[in-house]
Amino acid sequence: VECVGDDIAWMHWGKDGRLYAINPEAGFFGVAPGTSLKTNPSAMKTIEKNTIFTNVALTEDGDVWWEGMTDSPPNHLISWKGVAWDPSSSEKAAHPNSRFTVGVDQCPVVDPEYLAASGVPISGIIFGGRRSHTMPLVRQAVNYAHGVFLGASMTSETTAAAKGEVGKLRHDPFSMLPFCGYHMGDYFAHWLSQEKEGRKMPEIFYVNWFLKDSAGKFLWPGFGDNIRVIKWMCERIDYKVQAEKTAIGYLPEKSAFAENKQLFEIDKEAWKKEVQDLESYFHTFGEKLPQPLTAELQLLKTAFSN
Repeated sequence: VECVGDDIAWMHWGKDGRLYAINPEAGFFGVAPGTSLKTNPSAMKTIEKNTIFTNVALTEDGDVWWEGMTDSPPNHLISWKGVAWDPSSSEKAAHPNSRFTVGVDQCPVVDPEYLAASGVPISGIIFGGRRSHTMPLVRQAVNYAHGVFLGASMTSETTAAAKGEVGKLRHDPFSMLPFCGYHMGDYFAHWLSQEKEGRKMPEIFYVNWFLKDSAGKFLWPGFGDNIRVIKWMCERIDYKVQAEKTAIGYLPEKSAFAENKQLFEIDKEAWKKEVQDLESYFHTFGEKLPQPLTAELQLLKTAFSN
């Protein structure tokens, strides 16, 4: 596994019909709290030196610290507010949004081609939403138009970080809600227009790391285990593994993630509600909604109508 960037990709079509991307940034700008040798060892190695930190805590010997960096905090720190701090303090030592910024060349797993003028080829695109139910752990679009439909229908349950009621369903197509400066219907059409004769379209996947059981416990451990899902995606791109075709896309065969069948359950009643919600949502785009997305929604509706 190698890294090109962590945030932005500028993409273009090569003469060979493949999609290529470059990272237009010189490095990484990441949230510090929660970053540790357990959760992200490559990041920790990257920021060992020549790194700018903002709003983190300082140790007695002038090093940095934040919540989640170690199993237990140091006995004494200077907090992000510049005052003495110890484990009995009521406030956090580092600001919850404290950051680090560092050059990409210090990353121990940087891709050798990260400075290539042509960029690196893109074989797959991953969308995702934060859902406690309904959406499976991972699925693959059956074709490119279906993949665009998955991106256009992205939803997440709101958290404390978002305004409004916690747990309410929030539509965020392509994760572009705060960033798209023109009509989202035209944005959907732009994605659909990329499929042309002679182009090798990237496979599109949709992930949901946040499924919960009836007791509210996460079904998927996340972190390092996510590489198993990425491995499955790569094997699908390379035609190395079979998949089960369902009404919602291709799902892994049961043997791939055998530890918990709940990760891929298709709740028919839940999907009926999902279709109703999407119908109402897509209606807001009026005549700007591209016909292929209307067709994809109708296919989904028909699959769960009986």
